[in-house]
Amino acid sequence: MSEHHYWLTVVVNKLIGGPVAAVLTKLGYHPDPVSPVPDYMAAELLVLALILTAALVLRRRLSVENPGKFQQMMEVYLQFTQDLANDVIGHDGKRYVAMIGTFGLFVVTCNLIGIIPTMDTPTASIYVTLACATLAFLYYNYHGVRAHGVLGYLKHFCGPIVALAFLMFPLEIVSDSFRMLSLSVRLWANMLVGGLIEEVFAGLVPLVVPSIFIALHIFVSFLQAYVFMILPAVYVSLAVAEEH
Repeated sequence: MSEHHYWLTVVVNKLIGGPVAAVLTKLGYHPDPVSPVPDYMAAELLVLALILTAALVLRRRLSVENPGKFQQMMEVYLQFTQDLANDVIGHDGKRYVAMIGTFGLFVVTCNLIGIIPTMDTPTASIYVTLACATLAFLYYNYHGVRAHGVLGYLKHFCGPIVALAFLMFPLEIVSDSFRMLSLSVRLWANMLVGGLIEEVFAGLVPLVVPSIFIALHIFVSFLQAYVFMILPAVYVSLAVAEEH
């Protein structure tokens, strides 16, 4: 019997379930042939569709003389992201604005969409947060290599004392890899626990108390999105810094 309960998951599986099951089978997996797309992935696809649709609408309505409210809101967000990148990374921060801003939009939308009844919160799944953290990990390490070359970038893992390089290198590699785990678990734990608390109190106390936790959910959603913007920016700054 299918474990999926959300209407969106049912719709997504009817639309693309067959091809997804076929691809997974060829890769050696054994998905549910009826519902190969899980709840978190269906909600994640909806978030991606919403962001892309909003971007296309914004692009068509861009105006210098008469900007609409949506354009003004996004301009404020862009300025906020640019300021964050410049403050954390430095004079070349504008190069990384697209990455930081995209992470922020994706994470906050995933966090907030679970407030809607019958909708799932994608970031309450470790698979989603780990995927985001992995992308951030690959991104800042790529730019570290781009800025310093392979050998130059690996050198900063050896520490300042050559004699201790054999000890520092594995420790720094483990520490760097642990960033990926901590970034994913922090977001996942906050959204998962928040959702569970809301469900518990919604079943025990009507209206007022659940409303308080929903407000808390919204606050945590924006806070965690900000954290997921600033930490990758910090990691980029460490990776491309000249002293490396």
